[in-house]
This record gives sequence, C-alpha cells and structure tokens, in this order.
Amino acid sequence: MRLKNSLPLLWLSLAATSFASLQASSAFAQTAATAGKPGQSAPASSGDSDAQSTNRAQAYFHAAMANLYEEQAVNSGKPEYVQHAIEEYKAAINADASSSQLYDGLADLYFRTGRAHEAETTTRALLKKSPDDIDAHKLLGRIYLRQLGEQQNAVSSSSPSGNTLDQAIAEYEKIVALQPKSVEDRMVLGQLFTVKHQQSKAEEQFKIAQEIEPESEEVVLNLARVYVESGDIEHAAKVIEGVPENDRTARMEFTLGATYEQLKRLKDAIAAYKRAADMLPGDAPTMNALAQALLTDGQLDAALKQFKEISTNDPEDSGSLVHIAEIQRRQGKYDDALTTIRKARKKDPDNLEAGYNEGLLLDVLGRYEDAAAVYEKMADQTSHANGAYTTEEKNNRGIFLERLGAVYHEQNKLDQAIATYQKMVDMGGDMTVRGYQGQVDTYRDAKMFDKAVEVSRKAVEASPKDRDLKLMLAGELLDEGKTEEGIAMAKAMLDNTENDRAVWLAIGNMDTRLHRWKDAEDALAKATPLTTKKEDRIYLLFLKGALADRQKHTEQAEQLFHQALDLDPTNAMTLNYLGYMLADKGIRLPEALKLIRKAVELEPMNGAFLDSLGWTYFKMGQYELAEDNLRQAVERDQTDPTVHDHLGDLYEKTGRIRLAAAQWQLSLAEYNKTPSTDVEPADVAKVQHKLEGARVKLAKQENATGQDKP
Repeated sequence: MRLKNSLPLLWLSLAATSFASLQASSAFAQTAATAGKPGQSAPASSGDSDAQSTNRAQAYFHAAMANLYEEQAVNSGKPEYVQHAIEEYKAAINADASSSQLYDGLADLYFRTGRAHEAETTTRALLKKSPDDIDAHKLLGRIYLRQLGEQQNAVSSSSPSGNTLDQAIAEYEKIVALQPKSVEDRMVLGQLFTVKHQQSKAEEQFKIAQEIEPESEEVVLNLARVYVESGDIEHAAKVIEGVPENDRTARMEFTLGATYEQLKRLKDAIAAYKRAADMLPGDAPTMNALAQALLTDGQLDAALKQFKEISTNDPEDSGSLVHIAEIQRRQGKYDDALTTIRKARKKDPDNLEAGYNEGLLLDVLGRYEDAAAVYEKMADQTSHANGAYTTEEKNNRGIFLERLGAVYHEQNKLDQAIATYQKMVDMGGDMTVRGYQGQVDTYRDAKMFDKAVEVSRKAVEASPKDRDLKLMLAGELLDEGKTEEGIAMAKAMLDNTENDRAVWLAIGNMDTRLHRWKDAEDALAKATPLTTKKEDRIYLLFLKGALADRQKHTEQAEQLFHQALDLDPTNAMTLNYLGYMLADKGIRLPEALKLIRKAVELEPMNGAFLDSLGWTYFKMGQYELAEDNLRQAVERDQTDPTVHDHLGDLYEKTGRIRLAAAQWQLSLAEYNKTPSTDVEPADVAKVQHKLEGARVKLAKQENATGQDKP
C-alpha cells in the first residue's frame, strides 16, 4: 500500500522538529486515549510550532494504527478491523488535513474493501485541494474501471458526473497528461476509447505508446486490434510485421497468423502459427490454430498429424477427434472416419458438431435410415417445448432439420421432407426462408412444379418484403412454363439501388435457361458494377462461365471459371462445372478428374458431382470406378435424366444391354417431365436413338435364343 511506503518520510520529518515537539509527544498516549471523548481535549501547546508538531505526531500515530488494523484485518479476516482502520485514518486526517497521503490511504482502503462510493467521495475531496495529485487520479480511474468491469452504469448517464465510461476516460486523460511517458496508462486509455468505439482516438494512444516502447507486446497487439475492429486487416498485419521477426513473441505470431487467415493468406498464416508453436511447444490453442489453417489450405496429412498430436496430449478432447474424422472423410476413408466420430460422441454425447458429422458420414455411406435417425435425435436434442430459441440455438436446430430434410429428400420420402422443412418455417427469421427453399427444392426435384409455385407464393405472402423469396417465385414460374410472368416479376423489383445486383443475376440466369443469350449477357453486365464482394464476384463469374458454355464458347467459359477459382480454389460448384465441361468433351481428362474429385471431397453427397466423377472415370476407361460413382449418383438424384443416361452408357459399354435400356428409358421419362427451358432437344434425341438401338439388340438376342420378347 502506498501509505506504508510513505511512513518513513513522516518519521524523518518528525525527527527534524524541535525538542519541544518531542516533549509534546510524551502526552501522546493520553491524547490517543481521550481522543473523541466529550469534555476532554489535547494538552494546550506553548505556541503555533508546538501545536503543529503535536498535530503531525497525532496524525502519524493514527496512521500507524490504521496500518496495524489493516494488517489485522488481512490476517484475521475480521471486518471490524477494517472499520477500526477507517476510524484511525479519519482521526489522522483530522490531525493533519493537509496530508494528501492520508486521503489516498483512506480512499485506497475504501476501494479495496468494496466501498467504491466512499472511495470516490474521499478521492474527489482530495482532488479539490490537490488537483494534480497523480495517485488520486489513478485511484479514481481504478474505481471507474472496476465499475465498468462490473457493468455498473457502464452505458448509463444517471450518475451526476456522467456515465462510468466517460468518467474513466476523463481520469485517464488527466493521468497521461500528468505522466505522458506512462505506457501502461496510455494502453488503458486506448482500450477505453476502443470500448467507446472511438477508433481514431484509441489508435492515437496506442501509437504514442508504441513510440515509447516500440516492441511492447501489449502495445503492438492492441494497436493491431484497433485496425482489425475498424476493418483494416491489412494495416493490422503491417503493425505486427513492423516488429522484427526475431523480436516477436508467441502471442504476436499467433495474432499475425489469425490476421493472415482473415486475409486468406493461408501459407503466411501457417508459417506464423509454426513460429508461435516453436516458441510455445505443446500450446493447445496454437496447435489447434495451426491444424485448422493446414486443413483449410488442403494440407490434409499435415493437419491430421497436428490433430492427432493434440488428441494424444489431451485424450478427453473430443474436438480434435471431430477434425480427424473430417480429414478421414475428405480422404475418402469413410469407415475410419465413422469409427473416429463415434469415439468423439462417446467422449462427449452432447457435442453437436460430432452428431452432425456422424449423420453426414452415414449419409455419405448411403446408410440413409441411420443418418436420418441421428439427425432426428439431434433435432430433438436442440428443440425447446416453448419454441423460444437464442440465435445460436435456432441456427443449430436449423442445421439438423435441414440435413434431416435432405436425407428424406434423397430417400424420396416427400411428405417427411416437406414436414421437416415446415418445422424450419415455423421457427421464423432466416430459418423461414431456408425452410421454404427446402420445400420448393423438394417439389421441383420431384417435378411437382405446381406445388413448388404454390409454396413459393405462400412464402411471398408470408414475407412480402423478402426479395429472395420473390426471386425464388419468379424462377419457379419459369419451371411452370409461365416465362414472361416470371421475368416481369423479377424486373418489377429493380429500383436503381445496390439491391439490383441480385435481381440482375436472377434475370441473367433465367435468360440463360431460355436461350436468350444477348438478354442474359446484358443482365449480367448490369450486375457487374454492383458486384463488389468477393463471394458475389465468384458467383457472377460462374454465371458468365455457364452462359459462355451454353453458347459453346468453351475457351471463354474456361477462362471465366478459372478466374472464379483464382478467387476461391475451394468453390465446389465451379470445380465441378469446369471438370465436367472438360470431361464431357473428352479433353484433359486427368485435369478434369482432379477438379471433380476436389468438388466431391467438399460435397460427397452431391449427386451431380458424383455423376461428374463417374462420367470422367467412364471417359478414362475405368469402368469399375465409373459404375460405383454413377450408381451412387442415381441413388441420390433419381429425377435427373442425364444421370440415368450416363449409367445407361456404362451398362452398354460393359455388355449389359438390358440394364442400359432400362436406364435410357428412365432418362426419357425424366426428360418428359423436365421444363423445356432445361432440355436440349439434341440430348433427348440421342437417348431415344440409343434406346431404340438397345431394343433392336435385345430383340436379336431373344430371337437367337428362341425366347419370347419381353
């Protein structure tokens, strides 16, 4: 405590007084014994000098007693000693009201014993006498910081002197004015400005602190945080990069790695995390961050090694097992992944991520009933009888319901899929839009276009201001053959604002389906200047690539798809489209295979992706692998005529004409139910020709064996 350190100074000043003052102190015990009693007073002095010495002696005595009582309070834990100490401080102040040290001591005692109001009152009384008392300002600042920590009046202005945050800022501004070289106090002031969202003022304080201590860990990290919170991630990275690599701490490297991740500079992030891990071997957060970055960068073996080490260090950590299972799944080791994820669930039965991944793996393995059972259980686990959910709870429940609906959809359990998506609709908010979208997708894939339009209209009626739902309805009108109505509905949404981007993209997509190439190009061109976000640019490039491909402009399409992949190498939709485009033309098959395998790795349940993979293997003459993937594709996407056509080609190539004919017949049946906007007449003619040829072959075989025709 500061007062104890000041006591020797008081003693030296007493020792320097006249002999008369020592005589006066002989009455010390009597004065202390009679202090505060009615009708009794201290002995009369022989002059002003003697009176002053006596008062200072009394002040010292009471201050010493206050210190003793404080020590007894600490040692015994008895609160009455605290009150005795307070009384002694007050007696000391009565004896020497000019001593700022006594006021500081009393205020500090109040503060440490939780009596913030008395501490503030005492400190303010001192500041009226000594406005530049640095200890008083610091104590007052600490009082306000504690109140902020306890969230007392942090955002309220009910206090006569203003809200706590503003009071704390005011005190620390005075403190740094009195002690401009104090890095610690400037750090506190910068953090207070950050809380108040005054980023420029916070930045100013941290910069001054950095000038005083250029390589201070706290200064550098806080300055970087200011830039991150203001959205200037590049500047945040530069702040840490400004510290020589040999002088960086593990925390600096860790933060730099996280900053690089936000900038999508994964290789740099991995290098920073590795440097942090070298400084702090075995540190779990650093190892996790490194493993995650390696996983995101597609370095599966290196990520697997990290997660296994984390799991070994902490056998109870179920999270690392979840990631190990994810890597095994992405490596195609589905059975191993399922074993691993079940270990994770055994360790932590309530782990939602583990439950999600178990259902995912069962779905990948084609064990639809088991997958549905897991998702049903997880949906029940995340439900509330009263229907009240936090945002996080609603999102978690929505994920499980969405996956459950998708599994029912894959099983062609139409009613159960629709009922599951309805539960999402009933949750409200974003879940409503996703639930309606799930119902519409289910009806559309079942070629029940009237139902899809009916649900879309219902969705728009429920949320008439939701632009996404209106665009969904416009697209479904196209499926139902109401082309002009759908286009007109979309165009009616244009309002010359940034919202027009999504509308022009939807119109461009619809015009592409209608083979209105020039209109589609114009629509996508109008969306281009409105497209600023990275993810939006990727989708725009994809649509432009698809438009070019539909017009047989292969080279242009390929360039556009590569531009999209330059922005996001893990965009599964683009990977699949480009790979299939190459494979279908029979060119650069190894490259096509690499692209599509990556897409399937990212979305192993996507029937269209599995079809692309199977078709590529077929083109490469690897018929066993082709059949495995094409059969899975048919299971998952039974209403896609192209998938049946491809499987038919595989059966014909391997001499199974009857099976081939059955698939081509299914293909034609699905073509007949598909909207004309999505059908190329030449494709239908090819399938018809192959089916007729197969029937001729079968007839010849039956005539040769004398069997009746089927």
